[in-house]
Amino acid sequence: MEGRPRGRLRVHLGVAPGAGTTYAMLSEARRARDRGEDVVVGIVETHGRAATARILDGLEVLPRRTVPYQGTTFTELNPDAVIERAPALVLIDELAHTNVPGSRHAKRWQDVTAILDAGIDVVSTVGVQHLASLNDAVERITGVRQGETVPDEVVRGAELIELIDLPPEAQLRRPAHGDQVDPAPAEYFHPGNLTALRELARRWLADDDRRGLDPAGGADGGRIGLPGARSGDARERVVVALTGGPEGDTLVRRAARIAARGKNVDLLAVHVTNADGPPGGDPATLVRQRALVETLGGTYHQVVGDDVPRALLEFARGVRATQLVLGASRRRWPFARGVGATTSALSGTIDVHIVPHEATGMGRRLTRPGAALTRTRRLSGWALALPGMPLLAAVLVPLGLSLPSELLLFLLLVVAAAMAGGMWPALTAAVFAFGLLNWFFTPPVRTLIVARPENVLALVIFVLVAVMVSTVVDLAARRSREAARSRADAEVLSTLAGHVLRGESALPSLLARTRETFGLSAVTLLERSDDPGEWRVVATSGGMPATSPGSADTDVAVDDRLVLAARGRPLEANERKVLEAFGAQAAVALRQQRLREVADRAGPLAEVDRMRTALLAAVGHDLRTPLASARAAVESLRSTDVTWTAADRGELLATADESLIKLNRLVSNLLDMSRLQAGALGVRLEPVAIEDVLPHAEDDLGPLRDRLEVDIPPGLPEISADPALLERVLVNLITNAVRHSPGGEPVRLTAGSDDGDVQIRVIDRGPGIPAEAHERVFLPFQRLGDRDNHAGVGLGLALSRGLTEAMGGTLTPQDTPGGGLTMTISLRRAS
Repeated sequence: MEGRPRGRLRVHLGVAPGAGTTYAMLSEARRARDRGEDVVVGIVETHGRAATARILDGLEVLPRRTVPYQGTTFTELNPDAVIERAPALVLIDELAHTNVPGSRHAKRWQDVTAILDAGIDVVSTVGVQHLASLNDAVERITGVRQGETVPDEVVRGAELIELIDLPPEAQLRRPAHGDQVDPAPAEYFHPGNLTALRELARRWLADDDRRGLDPAGGADGGRIGLPGARSGDARERVVVALTGGPEGDTLVRRAARIAARGKNVDLLAVHVTNADGPPGGDPATLVRQRALVETLGGTYHQVVGDDVPRALLEFARGVRATQLVLGASRRRWPFARGVGATTSALSGTIDVHIVPHEATGMGRRLTRPGAALTRTRRLSGWALALPGMPLLAAVLVPLGLSLPSELLLFLLLVVAAAMAGGMWPALTAAVFAFGLLNWFFTPPVRTLIVARPENVLALVIFVLVAVMVSTVVDLAARRSREAARSRADAEVLSTLAGHVLRGESALPSLLARTRETFGLSAVTLLERSDDPGEWRVVATSGGMPATSPGSADTDVAVDDRLVLAARGRPLEANERKVLEAFGAQAAVALRQQRLREVADRAGPLAEVDRMRTALLAAVGHDLRTPLASARAAVESLRSTDVTWTAADRGELLATADESLIKLNRLVSNLLDMSRLQAGALGVRLEPVAIEDVLPHAEDDLGPLRDRLEVDIPPGLPEISADPALLERVLVNLITNAVRHSPGGEPVRLTAGSDDGDVQIRVIDRGPGIPAEAHERVFLPFQRLGDRDNHAGVGLGLALSRGLTEAMGGTLTPQDTPGGGLTMTISLRRAS
């Protein structure tokens, strides 16, 4: 909210599932309330624990948001209601919780971030098993991979982290004392596992404590989790190199733990797509590892490089990294250093961490070509051509073989030189072999004269075969490099294509990755202005942007209005093709961004228009009818033209009174619905007996109470409810049931209890509603089956459900056996 500083986060960190974080949070809330602070409960899960439910009772609980998903209705935290209510402090349980699809945010910690940004303080809970950087460590301890995690930086950003420590022996004794055990896998609840998790939590918190005491962070008092001063010049960065292999998850989490030991440390992941080597890993694995990096608060980058170690170091130096995390080499060659060893040798001032993993020594060699073939292969070819030919001649001279055998042996060496080094070593070897064969092996020997014509033909065919083989091998090598380069570019395109679907930052992120991929200083998307010759910068990444296609080193036309302009260096023809593909992706991202903006603007307007139309259509008659009736009755009473009897005057007064009651109920419903939608409805829960509320509801029913049959068993427990709101709910439900019941057919009201809840049922024998419309009847301004406005404004059921949920209960429709509809109110027993 404007004018309010950002809220403060306090986190209760549990050493294991069921350590008591929720109870500790509620205890803190009660102390704050007793000090006079405005405290509300955003969402708390009791998991059936009676002690937790007792301490929750009496605190203001905000209504949850209802989210339908796959035919089932779920309730989630309603961040909009929290922000609208604007308390001083809100309690939000289970920080790592994953929201139901269709919620405002995917994760609850994102809801918390929005609430903090609104200037509201938050107290939350999380277990050590949910910390993202410890996910693999927890799996090694328990054998269970935790699906719900929260980025470490979210928890570390808290003003205060309080460790909720419960010895394993005490935790294992809880079921024996009648406590409800935590709904976590049983693998957690072994003494050894609980002890290991407890130690893991302490070590993580000790690392956080060291971050708080880091002198580089400024004087922050050394309290755990207190954010210190940030210094951009002293900021450290940890880069982790990903190959797309299965070891990537281990490397990312190890790098995250290294980053967590310092203060204000950035985590960056980079994948180098080798320009002409084997594919750079499984794209699906890279996508998953990218999500893991971003979950841990890091960023993902991808570059194309001919030399993997140099590409890694160039990227690391470009982002001013201080530490580089690599996996141990996946190959073992006796005469070549791996990527890790080469990177370490060239790293300079960057600290390099080589992390062993299960795939060590199992991978493939990554080659580096200088031209069509690698430098090593070219050197091998020249070695076979120059020293190899004289050595072969020296070996064959004393043997005295026939000329065809000697030709075949020399041809074999030429083919070997061609396969190893390509065309030029092979051509050199062929010419060299021709001279050696002529001088040492073709009669007359030790002269350049060839006596027999067939020997001349043999030598000529020998040279032609050598040239042909050399050409084929060299061409195959070039085609292989082009295919590898295409694979590398395709991998980059495949990864970058995901940016189009990544939300509001898709276009800037796509341009940033394009700039990194080609090593450019700036990449800009330009749009032609309506003024001739004028261009407008839509989005840019990097340094000084190009303001027109003419000011760029390379520009590609995306369509009639869009141009992708790059500065830094001219691109080659094959690079321009890839850049054109990037431009097409950028255009798609821009269109989606603009469509999203239009939809965001149109959505609220359409909803407001729909609500306004429905309200005007429905309320118009409902306002006019009681007003007209009351006015007619009052005017008749004031008229001096007619002398009214006492009975007539009483009837007119009753008509006016009934009309004004209807009008008052309509206005009250509208006001309460507005308060519910704004999250500003005050709810005061207290122990209530249904027998005490029902008489007031019957009074409000007026003549309709004659159609009501009540069947409430004696000894029914009290419920936790707001008496006034419960009365409103009963009146709305009974009125609706009477309206839809056949003439003379009574409406029954029954009650019962089970599983700690009390159910109140309003049963009618009307036409009922289809099962697929059960949820639709709770939408505002819905009157299923009605074609006019005589049935009411359509707020009764929507308001009844809202009021019931505000009291912590539920309102569900069911088919009445034999025909009709049963509305069931379920409320908690009073403690």
